[in-house]
Amino acid sequence: MNPVIVKEFGLVAFRPGPELLPYFYRGRILLENEPDRLAGMPTGEIPAARQPLAEDPVMVPVFEHPEVIQRAGGLTSLEAWLLRETGCQYPHASYHHHEMVTMRHEPGALRLCWSCDNKVRDHFTDELAGIARANLVAWVLSVVRRGLGFDDSHAVTLPELCWWLTFNKLAHVIPESVARQAMRMPPQVIQSVTREADIMPSVPATSIVEEAVKQVLALKVDPETPESFMLRPKRRRWQNEKYTRWVKSQPCACCGNTADDPHHLIGYGQGGMGTKAHDLFVLPLCRTHHDELHADVGAFETKYGTQPELLLKTLDRALAIGALA
Repeated sequence: MNPVIVKEFGLVAFRPGPELLPYFYRGRILLENEPDRLAGMPTGEIPAARQPLAEDPVMVPVFEHPEVIQRAGGLTSLEAWLLRETGCQYPHASYHHHEMVTMRHEPGALRLCWSCDNKVRDHFTDELAGIARANLVAWVLSVVRRGLGFDDSHAVTLPELCWWLTFNKLAHVIPESVARQAMRMPPQVIQSVTREADIMPSVPATSIVEEAVKQVLALKVDPETPESFMLRPKRRRWQNEKYTRWVKSQPCACCGNTADDPHHLIGYGQGGMGTKAHDLFVLPLCRTHHDELHADVGAFETKYGTQPELLLKTLDRALAIGALA
């Protein structure tokens, strides 16, 4: 808005108009200088940011995927989102009723007035599908923005969308071309004619993403094991090479450098002759601190903390990032 400055009284007046006036009833208003990106826009309400992902045809299968729709809230949530606005979306009508309803049409839904709803109900055309698809994409992107803490002025980027999908355990719906672009890998070129000797095997980008986010270990609880009914059950050592490999890949619990081996808890009633603690009771240590621990347990624990304390931090990290679930 352009201000009207009254120097004599030290006042600044604005004329928001009937469209923007309701905003001033909500309380405090933030005023800031005009950014360069808005220099050419007319006076009035700033429109929502243009969403480049909504115009990318490669992303259409992602937005239309049933799991993505379900995670965003389902079609019922889409219909409620549509009814927050007014205006019939059917363009071929001279009369529109003021009451709005929604009509589901693959792949999403439309906002129609009562009059147009009676006209196009049970009709399935490419034009209606295009409107429904645009609504679906805009709704999913609004859910992504809200989930990531952005407002409507933010344009969702490809890495942000991939992060939202990964965080919600939907990494498997990311197409190969999108995954390669997000990880800055060169686009996959398929030659029309090639020799078998020229074929170079490569790892798909989607498999790299799924491997990076997949759960390392899932724990199962059995409340009625046979040993639990025995007076003197024979103890079994819990082993899991997959979890120990993950612990080995974590930073050292003492210095943060690359770990060398997973250290099994010693002392504290764990381990014994010819055996050691369960594979769950391991913590990552580099070679230097691993040797220091075995050389003098007491001095090590005085300097870096007890083994149970370091083990608790390792288990807390594993549970917090989903390695254990």
